[in-house]
Amino acid sequence: MRYRVLGGTGIEVSTYCLGAMMFGHVGNPDHDDCVRIIHSALDQGINFVDTADMYSGGESETIVGKALAGRRDDVVLATKVYFPMGEGPNRGGNSRRWIVREVEDSLRRLGTDWIDLYQVHRFDHTTDIEETLSALGDLVRQGKIRAFGCSTFPAEEIVEAHHVAERRGLQRFRTEQPPYSLLARGVEANVLPVVQRLGMGALTWSPLASGFLTGHYRKGRPIDLTTGRPALTPYRFDPAAPGNAAKFEALEELVAVAEDLGCTLPQLAVAFPLAHPAVTSVIIGPRTHQQLQDTLEGAGLVLDDAVMDRIDAIVPPGTNLYHPDGSWRPPYQTDPVRRRRAAGDRSAA
Repeated sequence: MRYRVLGGTGIEVSTYCLGAMMFGHVGNPDHDDCVRIIHSALDQGINFVDTADMYSGGESETIVGKALAGRRDDVVLATKVYFPMGEGPNRGGNSRRWIVREVEDSLRRLGTDWIDLYQVHRFDHTTDIEETLSALGDLVRQGKIRAFGCSTFPAEEIVEAHHVAERRGLQRFRTEQPPYSLLARGVEANVLPVVQRLGMGALTWSPLASGFLTGHYRKGRPIDLTTGRPALTPYRFDPAAPGNAAKFEALEELVAVAEDLGCTLPQLAVAFPLAHPAVTSVIIGPRTHQQLQDTLEGAGLVLDDAVMDRIDAIVPPGTNLYHPDGSWRPPYQTDPVRRRRAAGDRSAA
């Protein structure tokens, strides 16, 4: 296992980060089995674990806490805040009110006194970024978190957050967690260059493109859209869905690249993000121990220029063959009121 420094913090993390999204009722409901998977990952050199409060409604954090009992000092632990946790207003977002409350719940579920990396899960257009940075900085001074970062932020919002931190004398985001895969390379055009320029670390998620790059789904083969990953997001796997033809074509060419390298498609997919100089660690999210082992067998794989040139020819740099952030869209895109002037104002434009 290789290690890199995380966003100028001096904290060394493994280049493979164990993602815990699939631990709990959404993925693997067997707590003991999930604990065994986490222990196996740690025993094989992974020292970086990433979860979130909303994964399986807090169940993932609880499982991670069980697994880290007695091993906490050897693990760099990351979690996130933003998505709603329960009914009613003010139970989500990036406000000071919610952050200072929810960090306590995460600490309790994780069974720890501190979180190494606390991340805001998405950009919150309703909260002034100064409010968020101020609250997170207070948590650092209180010793409840060691550093903080953002996840899936647009490049312009990352830049704005750093400008606000500089102007107001606040602590800044140390990391960004963007989606990045062989089929979703859009962050190469803006987010990753910004991360590099600002000296941040990048821990990327969904290297398997939500399961599309597992190798189980191939062009011309029938796909059961009622079970497994396809059941969660059938529009991503349905060969008849608009836009998927290009994904299936690219998939066949990427399989050929993996075969020539003597590795599996998932191993190629996980190695790819680590080839970018801005990327610190890539998040792997196994549901079973076998999935973990299959991925870790490719931990030593390094892609040379010839391989990267082949990949560039299949999926051009900076382009997405699918929307990598699932069904989530920023409110300023989905809410017509936020992108249309009132009818009475249009004539004055």
